Amino acid sequence: MSSVRTLRFAAAAEAASLVLLLGNLFTVHAPALSALLGPLHGTAYLVVIAATWTAAAAPGTRWRALVPGVGGLLVLRRVGQRTPVAE
Repeated sequence: MSSVRTLRFAAAAEAASLVLLLGNLFTVHAPALSALLGPLHGTAYLVVIAATWTAAAAPGTRWRALVPGVGGLLVLRRVGQRTPVAE
């Protein structure tokens, strides 16, 4: 699996889990849901950072991965501006 493909999957998981965590917090606040989504979000965040560091990234891209919640999406946007991704 390529670094960019891994980054895409992890960025989507990071953003989606953040939305679900916040939705849970502001509505029912179910502890079981938080216990499931919290580690998922943290793991996706770490995978985004690792995939960004291993990918050949443009200057100024790596620090974007450190932004919690949307860092993966920011990196993908930056990578998409530089070069087209072949699948």
